[in-house]
Amino acid sequence: MSSEPGTATRTPRPGTQKSSGATTKKGERGAKEKSAPAAVQPLMAEEESKNPEEYQCTGVLEADFAELCARSGYTDFPKVVTRPRPHPISDSSASTSEKPTLEDQRLSASCSLNSLESKYVFFRPTIQVELEQDDGKAVKEIYIRGWKVEDRILGIFSNCLPALSQLQAINLWKVGLTDDTLSTFIALLPLCSPTLRKVSLEGNPLPKQSYHKLMAMDSTIAHLSLRNNNINDYGAQLLGQALSTLHGSNRTLVSLNLAFNFIGDKGAGHLADGLRLNRSLLWLSLAHNRIQDKGALKLAEVLRPFELKHPEVVERRRLLLEKASQERSRSPTSSRQAEAKMEREKPQMGGISSVALVEKMQSMKTLKGLAKKKEKPGPPQEVVKKEKSPTQGTPKKEDTTKPGKGKVTIPEQKPSRGKGTKPGSKEKRSILLESEHLGQILDSSQHAKHQLVAEATEMINPLLEPMEHRDGKVFMPGNKVLLYLNLLRNRITEVGLEGFLAAVRYQAQLSKPRSASKGPVGLLWLSLAKNCFDSQCPMHIMIQELMLPKDPIKVKLKDEEAPPFST
Repeated sequence: MSSEPGTATRTPRPGTQKSSGATTKKGERGAKEKSAPAAVQPLMAEEESKNPEEYQCTGVLEADFAELCARSGYTDFPKVVTRPRPHPISDSSASTSEKPTLEDQRLSASCSLNSLESKYVFFRPTIQVELEQDDGKAVKEIYIRGWKVEDRILGIFSNCLPALSQLQAINLWKVGLTDDTLSTFIALLPLCSPTLRKVSLEGNPLPKQSYHKLMAMDSTIAHLSLRNNNINDYGAQLLGQALSTLHGSNRTLVSLNLAFNFIGDKGAGHLADGLRLNRSLLWLSLAHNRIQDKGALKLAEVLRPFELKHPEVVERRRLLLEKASQERSRSPTSSRQAEAKMEREKPQMGGISSVALVEKMQSMKTLKGLAKKKEKPGPPQEVVKKEKSPTQGTPKKEDTTKPGKGKVTIPEQKPSRGKGTKPGSKEKRSILLESEHLGQILDSSQHAKHQLVAEATEMINPLLEPMEHRDGKVFMPGNKVLLYLNLLRNRITEVGLEGFLAAVRYQAQLSKPRSASKGPVGLLWLSLAKNCFDSQCPMHIMIQELMLPKDPIKVKLKDEEAPPFST
């Protein structure tokens, strides 16, 4: 019996221990839960402080890129290193005389065996930068070569590149770009400094060939290199349309490198269509492509006067009418008010006697004579006559000064008859002469040729240039802005060579002292070597002879080699 109470007394003890143990566990868990937010809060605050969007870039690319990669959780990121400069070439005599000693050979062998890892440093992903000479931290150019650039890298670039105030060029060579990453890269460019004018995307073939997006109307890129991108005729068509269309053209791109692609005759024709109305591109390379005679003739055609197509003629007429209306809107207000008054009073003159009409006409003449005397300081009157281009049915001021014959309707109908049509054609010609004169003034005010072209294209549409009319057709002057054209190693024969000879002859006539204009004079350098014709054929030699006086490099060398003038 004594054992039973013992057991009875012992039984509740384990239960109480379990319950107490459970309570202690619950208490510990509650304490942990209470202390957990206190521990999480500093971690969250630390993560928030490491948010890439909140980081203020300093303009030092090496530090900014590393910090942004760390904040984005990107551990194995490429390093920013200075681009190695080529070693200066020593003289051959010094290099042959200074032979390495045996100790130097043993040292170099031990270094190469002990540091195998150094052999692969060149192949590690890096971001090479070229710095300004004056400022050792200011990045001037960025080079990325041989490793894939993904969206997260471009996202980091969108944060750190805008802080580089002196960035001028970005070079991406074989970085595995896609059409999507190219769109991300293009969206990044407007964020960068306005000094960024050069972009090189070489060895990055794209399925959709959307390189033309880099040449949009609002693009600020001046130098674009798209070598070795497998661009075919379809890609060249998109690029040609980006150069110019009927209603607009690219006005910032100065050089375009399309070498080592798959552009054929159709692609060359599309690029030639882009050059018809483009007046900013100075440098074009189509070397190492598949262009034959048809494409070569298309390119040569735009370098000399060519016939306008029907849509271009229609657009030219629209622009001329728009320019004439703008010039009429700038004419003196008094003459416009007098003409409007005559138009208003015309229906009221029906029931008035002839004597009253004559008297009213004479009073209007005197009023107009006084207005003319006030507005007649001499040269300004001539300017008014030039600027005003009458349209059909508009009365002229000079007709109202003629003696009346008893009827007012006779001088009002004169502008629409016989002699009234001749001044219209003369003034249309004067509009063309004024536009030509304006282009010459703009050209003469610039010293550098690329600045000259940029100013001219801002002011004058190519369709407003002076045209030549032959056999009912309108011919536009050829593209004289393009200075450099490289067609090395294509498939051009003597048939295409003949077209370039005609273009070079035409441009050579423009550059003669008697007929030299103040504007651009055409090609300064043309390369047609390594094509399907003999380099010593007469046409090729003649092209070289015609281009020799215009080549600035050869002219400079000739001047340097010339003996000094002796007195």
